This record gives sequence, C-alpha cells and structure tokens, in this order.
Amino acid sequence: MLLRMSSLFLRTLRDDPADAEVPSHKLLVRAGYVRRVAPGIYSWLPLGKMVLENVTRIVREEMNRMGGQEVLFPALLPREYYEATGRWTEYGDTLFRLKDRKGADYLLGPTHEELFTDMVKSEYSSYKDYPVTLYQIQTKYRDEARPRAGILRGREFLMKDSYSFDLDDDGLKRSYEQHRETYIRTFDRLGINYKIVFAQSGAMGGSASEEFLAPTPTGEDTFVSCRSCGYAANAEAVVTPAPPARSLDDAPPLTVMDTPDTPTIESLVSYVNEHHGLNITAADTLKNVVVKVTTPGSDKVETLVIGVPGDREVDFKRLEAALAPGEPAIFEAEDFAKHPGLVRGYIGPQILRELGIRYLVDPRVVTGTSWVTGANEPGKHASGVVAGRDFVPDGTIEAAEVRAGDACPRCGAELSIDRGIEIGHIFQLGRKYADAAGLDALGPDGKPIRITMGSYGIGVSRAVAVIAEQKHDELGLVWPREVAPADVHIVGTGKENQVEAALELGAELESRGLRVLVDDRPQVSPGVKFKDAELLGIPTIVVVGRGLSQGVVELRDRASGEKSEIPLAEAADRITAAVNA
Repeated sequence: MLLRMSSLFLRTLRDDPADAEVPSHKLLVRAGYVRRVAPGIYSWLPLGKMVLENVTRIVREEMNRMGGQEVLFPALLPREYYEATGRWTEYGDTLFRLKDRKGADYLLGPTHEELFTDMVKSEYSSYKDYPVTLYQIQTKYRDEARPRAGILRGREFLMKDSYSFDLDDDGLKRSYEQHRETYIRTFDRLGINYKIVFAQSGAMGGSASEEFLAPTPTGEDTFVSCRSCGYAANAEAVVTPAPPARSLDDAPPLTVMDTPDTPTIESLVSYVNEHHGLNITAADTLKNVVVKVTTPGSDKVETLVIGVPGDREVDFKRLEAALAPGEPAIFEAEDFAKHPGLVRGYIGPQILRELGIRYLVDPRVVTGTSWVTGANEPGKHASGVVAGRDFVPDGTIEAAEVRAGDACPRCGAELSIDRGIEIGHIFQLGRKYADAAGLDALGPDGKPIRITMGSYGIGVSRAVAVIAEQKHDELGLVWPREVAPADVHIVGTGKENQVEAALELGAELESRGLRVLVDDRPQVSPGVKFKDAELLGIPTIVVVGRGLSQGVVELRDRASGEKSEIPLAEAADRITAAVNA
C-alpha cells in the first residue's frame, strides 16, 4: 500500500475541537481520523477507517484462532425477541425504539443474545452439535443520555460480541476460560495496557463476570486493586468484608437526644460530642438515604431506605448496579410530603418496618453494632440504636462508596483505586436466555438438556480511542505498528528532487510489503509536514530533506524519538529491518 498525501482525503487541524475533553477525542479529530456528525455519532475518515479495520482484523483473527465462527445479524430487530426475555422494558431509555409503517415495534440492537439463541435453537437439536461458539462484529446502538469523549462513549459503535453454547456448566467454564485467554492475546496484540477485574453482570444477567479495563486518568470506570494478593474489581462489584456480629447482652441503651441545627453528619458529630458527652466520629453514625425505585415497564414505585456508615456517601453507580434492572432516584420534597412518617434529615431505621418500607444496609451494619442515627422526630437523633435489637434490616446492599485504603475482601490488605475504560466484558450467562427461548439439545438418553451460555464483548471502535488515550505524547498520536494506518511515513520536505526521492523510496518499500504514507504535498512548508507527521503517529518516520545532497535521509522512531542519519542507498534495507524488528 502506498498513499500520497497530495491526494489523500485528509485535513489536519491545529486546534482542539471545542467539545473535546479527553486526549483521544482531541487527537483523533485533529489528525483527521474521525469527524463528528451528531452527539455520540462519528464518521471515520480514510486513515481512521484503516486503524479501525486493523483493530477489527486482530479481533477477528484471535476469535477464529480459538474456534469461533463468524455470523452477522441485522441491527434492526423486532420487539418480540426482546419481549421474550424482558429486556424490551429492562433496558429502559437506553434502547432506540422505532415503528415501521404498519405500526410494528422495532429496536436498534444494543446486543444480540436473543438472536444468537434463537438461531442456535433453529439449527441445532442434538447433543452431538455442541459445544459451539458464534460471534459477530457489528454496529450497535445505545441511546446514551450523555454521549461524550468522542468515540469512547458514543450512541453508535462497533462491537464484537460472541456467545458460547454448552451442554453443562463445566463446558461453560471451559468456554469462558477460552475467551479469557483469547482476550488476553487480543489486547496484547493491540498494545493496550489493561487490567482484568471482577464485574457486575447488570442487565445481561448471569453469574461469573469480568471486565478488561484500560487504566487511564480519563476513564469513567473506577476499579480497585490489591498489590498484596492481586485482587481487582470494578467499584460496582467490590465486596465489603463484614465484621463479626456482636453480642446484644452488653449493648448500650437507646437514648433520644436534642440535636438542633445539625443538617450534616459533621455538624451532628460535633454537636453530640460537645453537648451530650459522646466521643464519636462520622463512622459511628448511620446515614439513611431514601430512594424511589422504578422497574422498567411497570408503574410501581418502591420506597427504599439505604443505610450506610455516616463517613461514607452512597455511590449511585454501585446502587444502580445492585438494584438492576430497577432504577433508583433520590427522594424529592414532594415525595417526602407523601410519606409523613419519614422525617427528612432525622430518619432512623427504628420505625421503617412498621411503615412497611424495605431497609437495606451496608455489610458493616451487623447484629450488635451500635449507631447514632435519626430519632424520627424533627431536631432529634438517638444514640445506642443497635442492629438486631432496635431494628432488623431486610438485607444488605453494596452501595457505599469505595475508598483507597479499604480492606481487600480477599486478604485484608489495603486497596488502591484507579480509573479505567472498559474495553471488554465476559459473562457466564447460564440459562437465562436458553430458558426464555426453550433452547434444548436432545441428550444420548433421549431426554432434553437445557443449554447453558456465555456472552463475551469487545468494544472494537472504543479500542481505537483507548489506544489513542494510552499511546500519545505532547506532539500527537503514537500508534502501535499492528494498528497504525501505515508502517512508514516518508516526508519529502519540499524541493522537487526531495519529493521525487521520497516517492521512489516509498515505491521500493511498498514492493517489499510495507504500508507507506508519503507526504508529497506541494507548497506545504517543511514545518507543517513535520508537525503532521508527529500528529498522525505512524511508528516510523523518514525525512527526505537537506541531507539528500549528501546522500542521506533521517530515520525517526515515533515512540522513542530516536533519530539517525542513514545512507539513501541503504535506506530501504534499514527501514525494512526497523519495521520488521
């Protein structure tokens, strides 16, 4: 492949786009790889399409290597498939819904479990047909409420989703591990730095679930890791170690206290320590947060109270993950007006059961623990409110914020917190979708065997942005060679003989199987050409400039910045060796 910039459909920009917040968004637009069409929707220009195709190729090669078979489903799907599994309503506003001219309901597919399941059911009937793994690489659609960060969080994106079908749980575990190893090989080839973390399954359903996260300060996902034992988990999936239960025999008495003008936990702690002789911290208080939970497709709204230690905030992402597919929202003033038993700012768990309100608590709230919390009267709190005596929770919930220094649930050492971008997610789905579709195989004894499934996704277009996030410097992009749009960027600095020499060298490299981009643009200054070469991020840069009169050209490594002069007569051999090293 030999591309000439004089005829390439490319325009680089000197300034960052006004709406860009993260490096990948700024650089992919400035370098002419993508262009915005609408919020969360982007077009791919020639160089960007090459990078996208290279990422796609690597994903496809590794899926084929593990024995996956590629299929392609439509993006436009009839409602019936999603209705059968309940996801027509569970997905809520995330789905793009539409009607055809006859009034029938359709959606733009965000994922295709139902279609894969139905296809296997229609084609396979015997245990001898299994196991099988199918995959597709296809455009998906999700109506993001706040699309941002360019192609990192879009409403239209390219995704690889694969599905394993096995006769039993042991087979599912093998398929899961095969995909896990395939993902490791894939992301290694893409040059992405990643972390494998435990995760929530969310609306997908299922049991075992892991995410592949690319650590970066701009990531929207928070994850924890333990340097002692290697434990890592998405913040939504972190398990809080519960302390041992305590005896109720020596629990302190419940005492109601006047606590005027204490709207915050900090003011409450200060007041009771000064005026009631206590010696507590915020961790000794019990904060009770009221939420209303709606179930997609239902008019029912549940009032729910979440209890967490007062030194913690409720992490709404963790709360949403724990309550999925239910959708929580904070109680507003009009909601409290409808529930006079809930005294805003002074809610305690003592009366929730008689009010018929479900109460879920942080795992740290165990039997025998004593708390300072609301007394359910304006201006009053209570001390000595003991779990198991003065209130009995209806269960536990992982909703409190996770902090650096929290105990690792595996070994007890301190956890660290980082941010990352999700690039892959693998699930052991089990039989949720097989049950909905009635997917069975006839066993050797003539009895039906319910098939068990796994689901495995890679954000293909997102991976392009992730690589850009991790592989750039102050000058521009720095593509790994396997995904770069070319192997070599030759800059003919301006004079006619220099441009001619650049084109001749490019033709020779192309004949050796290299992908070459030659900057042969007339009337473009050498300075602009150098800046564009750095911005575009091709791994090997060759400058054919003033040294040509002495028979030498300059060889640059984009990643390291190393430069060396090499004889033009040896350039093709030296460059080929550098590319193939």
